[in-house]
Amino acid sequence: MEQCKEVRNVHISVVTPVYGCAESLPELYERLVHTLEKITENFEIIMVNDASPDNAWDIIRELATKDSRVRGIDLSRNFGQHRAITAGLDYVSGEWIVVMDCDLQDQPEEILKLYSKANEGYDIVVGRRVVRRDGFFKKLGSRLFYKLYNYLTDSNVDNAIGNFGIYSSKVIQSIRRFREQNRSFGLFVLWTGFRRAEIEIAHASRRRGKSSYTLSKLINLAIDSIVAHSNKPLQLSVKFGFSLSFFAILYSVWLVLKYFIWDYHVQGWTSLIVSVYFLAGLIIGSIGMVGLYIGKIFDEVKQRPLYIIRETTFQKDREC
Repeated sequence: MEQCKEVRNVHISVVTPVYGCAESLPELYERLVHTLEKITENFEIIMVNDASPDNAWDIIRELATKDSRVRGIDLSRNFGQHRAITAGLDYVSGEWIVVMDCDLQDQPEEILKLYSKANEGYDIVVGRRVVRRDGFFKKLGSRLFYKLYNYLTDSNVDNAIGNFGIYSSKVIQSIRRFREQNRSFGLFVLWTGFRRAEIEIAHASRRRGKSSYTLSKLINLAIDSIVAHSNKPLQLSVKFGFSLSFFAILYSVWLVLKYFIWDYHVQGWTSLIVSVYFLAGLIIGSIGMVGLYIGKIFDEVKQRPLYIIRETTFQKDREC
């Protein structure tokens, strides 16, 4: 893929997807500027409006008019958090890139700690939220997802780690090559395998707005992430099917022995009906699992763009 950035003298780029937190943007901007100026004057803040239902784009344009270091990208519709991050990464110019949420739960002041650790020779430094300031169900869902994900992908991903981190330009250049439809920035970063460090950071409570991740969206994200990174569900389906067949054979031998040795006759059809429905459910479930993978293949071969840009606050040289 061709890179979609201008050649600019930028040391640090900050990418933040924006949805449902327009009121936080002025404070986010002020705190980012105050923090980044302690490191360098050469920085940029890329805010990607993911069709936020509030007046987020108007605020982004106002900030960009006031400060040319703010660069706004307005997507044509809601493409989702991870595609919005992709849009921002496609236009970054910095030697170091920070990815963070816009709701101020990821605190801009923690960038100093991330940058300091990166200068010790790491390409990836991510923040580990020792105390997560999220709701009970969101934390529970996250914990369950990562336990299931780790089992199905034979990996060890910590649910206390989100997208907030600092990444070298070579890491981001590698991630730009990932153009599959199922997007998960954090998992892509983990897959690249560059030298990585984790540090403890403070996680703030959400003061404005509410998370756009409903239960159904979290479940869909979990399914997409597992299907995109593992075929173990298919392997488990095959193993389970052979195991059932093996026990069915043993049970058949047992029934034959009971008939010839003890003259035992089947008195009813309950066990048969239960077995039929049980096996039918397994067969339908297995077919559905295969269909899920085929559906994802279908999404990939269409090769649709990951996002469409409606407007930017800067002159872009090409679409991605």
